[in-house]
Amino acid sequence: MQGSTPLYKAPVREFPFTHTLPVEVISSLKMASLRVLVILLGLFALCQSECSFQELTKDLENPPKGCVDKDGKLHDFESDWVRDCIECSCTKEGLACCTQLPDSDTVYIPEECELVVNKETCSAKVVLKSDKTKECITV
Repeated sequence: MQGSTPLYKAPVREFPFTHTLPVEVISSLKMASLRVLVILLGLFALCQSECSFQELTKDLENPPKGCVDKDGKLHDFESDWVRDCIECSCTKEGLACCTQLPDSDTVYIPEECELVVNKETCSAKVVLKSDKTKECITV
């Protein structure tokens, strides 16, 4: 509608910046943000897992009753289990398994660091070779 007045006009507020942060504080905030980013990227890398799928053979005369794992144990369809940090599930299509632990092929590990795996808790971390109490920052 040309020439008409708007029904509502929002007030414009200006926020004067009367305080400025010292350069040291800004630099410190940038470094903290960078550290958080690097840690998140490291966690992403550690969350990468390797998976496999074994399709069930379809035999009409002798249909499968479930999935057989690497140890020869039969698991019912629609069942899930974890053994040796490998999470598996059995469906009528087949057996899908994913490792819960990364290996040195899936995670970038700097030369001064190494991957330490805890199979009891199915966890891993990258630590300094010279001081295993300190975690490395991976990118």
